[in-house]
Amino acid sequence: QMPLVESGGGSVQVGGSLRLSCAASESIYNTYCMAWFRQAPGKGREGVASVRFTGATTYSDSAKGRFTISKDNGKNTLYLQMNNMKPEDTAQYYCAARRGREFVSSCMNPDIYTDWGQGTQVTVSS
Repeated sequence: QMPLVESGGGSVQVGGSLRLSCAASESIYNTYCMAWFRQAPGKGREGVASVRFTGATTYSDSAKGRFTISKDNGKNTLYLQMNNMKPEDTAQYYCAARRGREFVSSCMNPDIYTDWGQGTQVTVSS
């Protein structure tokens, strides 16, 4: 398993911004997909954004236009820039990685991921 460590969570007011980071202890160059998921109390895990090894990105409807996923292969780090944040963004945020090159149709499916971080809490208050 490849350890992943998230950071950058915290409390922010409505309309504010946060940037989450996910540092891997190994090279992420050969990851097929990497993604951010979130889970609010009493709710299931929700895909927020993903990036395929080709660079192709996918966003949930709630994240489109506000969040940007990116990765730096040289730093083995995945990022999630969150702008114009809303109270409904409050959740525990997790990064995930799928190693290898086996094709998967969707990088937003949590079941495909082999490695998970421990999560970082994001709270948006009005």
